[in-house]
Amino acid sequence: MKIGIIGAGAIGSLFGGLLAENGNDVWLYNRRKEHVQVLKEKGLTIVSAEGRRTIPVKATTKPQDMGILDLAVILVKFPDTEKALEDVAGNLGRDTLVMTLQNGLGNVEKIMKKVERHRVIAGVTSHGSTLLAPGEIYHAGKGPTYLGALEETSVSRVQEVVDLFNRSGIDTKLSDNIIKMLWKKLVANVGINPLTALTGLPNGKLLFYPELADIMRGAVEETVRVAEAKGIDLELEDPFAYVASVCRATAENKSSMLQDVLNRRPTEIDAINGAVVREAEKLSEEVPFNRVLTNLVKVLERRYLEGSCSSSI
Repeated sequence: MKIGIIGAGAIGSLFGGLLAENGNDVWLYNRRKEHVQVLKEKGLTIVSAEGRRTIPVKATTKPQDMGILDLAVILVKFPDTEKALEDVAGNLGRDTLVMTLQNGLGNVEKIMKKVERHRVIAGVTSHGSTLLAPGEIYHAGKGPTYLGALEETSVSRVQEVVDLFNRSGIDTKLSDNIIKMLWKKLVANVGINPLTALTGLPNGKLLFYPELADIMRGAVEETVRVAEAKGIDLELEDPFAYVASVCRATAENKSSMLQDVLNRRPTEIDAINGAVVREAEKLSEEVPFNRVLTNLVKVLERRYLEGSCSSSI
């Protein structure tokens, strides 16, 4: 199976490296030339609590180098999904599976505008990764990955991918309700990502501050309430305890949103807390914690992207 990692940043490089390390035919595609150059010349260096290792990988900034893929794993940021699909349109054959392991809500819908529903795989992962330097990542946290088909007829093909991931040392399970898993991951993201982005703290340090824990609890409880109103039972006895456990399991990780802020890139706030706000509005629900967090991150993002503090009021 020829695999293309579309968006080989921190988490994309991690998955691409783990798959390549176990003998799979994998390409890492990224538009950042410096990162790709190091990957091509020196390989991918993965730093973790267990030590440091370097894995030879194939990497490119040119989609045409990859040829037709059997599996395209979309791991770009939410704002870049449409552009990434345009970039790799020539790599998607009639039978190519397209998988998203991206954060938040809305990516599946974007992909289905370009790819038939039966070829789309939705997924979530608990792995945490930080880009330390071009060609070098820190594997900050491990956990299960869940993949699910959007149509019953595609389950057997998704199972093939699950099996391939497991053979590559990536703990992966087939989910029969991947929408629930997307919302469960969202519950963790709404409580962790914006607070790390606004404070600069790694995941585990959020729990050291009662004030942040209160905000986290509010955003999490609102998200669960919206999910329940949509008929999605997340089966979380204590949602805040669940998110706190994620913080501890990925204590040293800098969330993807914090990494975006530190690198002055657009964030995925619209796919995370912003998505909760949009879904709540459809249901005439109030979600003040998520709305405020969305607005604060948007202001922070706008300041460094636009370089201006001029008033629009």
